[in-house]
Amino acid sequence: MGHKCFISFKTTDEDYKKSIQNDLDIDMIDKSLNEAINSDDEDYIMRKIREDYLNNSTVTIHLIGADSAENNQLLNQNYIKRELQASLYTGNNNSKNGILGVVLPEVIDSIYTGSHKCSTCNKTHNYVNINDDTTIKEFSYNYYIPKDTGCAWGPEDRYCVLVKWDDFVSNPNKYIDLAYQKRDEPIAKKTKVRP
Repeated sequence: MGHKCFISFKTTDEDYKKSIQNDLDIDMIDKSLNEAINSDDEDYIMRKIREDYLNNSTVTIHLIGADSAENNQLLNQNYIKRELQASLYTGNNNSKNGILGVVLPEVIDSIYTGSHKCSTCNKTHNYVNINDDTTIKEFSYNYYIPKDTGCAWGPEDRYCVLVKWDDFVSNPNKYIDLAYQKRDEPIAKKTKVRP
């Protein structure tokens, strides 16, 4: 069964968004937030984005490219931050979306940096560089949700799902389903809308 998807992307990554739209069999909502909602009431803003942009979507696909970083001072990240906040928001008439991060080819090597020996447990972990230098806090916090024990995160410790572009394109619905299922897992109770 397909899930309605909303795509959050930077304009520099629009070709990837169009490729998803035109080449993959995905049920998607073709809207993006490109003007500010003029209000100081955060709940109103979240509700408005949900109603006007994410309406009926259950999974948000967040494209992670070279311009997606929290620390990029040159770019305004407000729109993608708002889109993810609204996706994580549970309101009166909606539950939060599953969040699927798709790592675009140009940043794969800076995000998937291979395995490293852990100074805490002396085991080897595959390191995935999801932080303020690679993506926005709304994604990174909900990917590496703070936990009390252990040094590595398993799938059950993460709300956001992450996939490389090529893997996503070869089987998009597999990853969309994984993100959708997170909504009913215990980890869904630990997400933060505004980390």
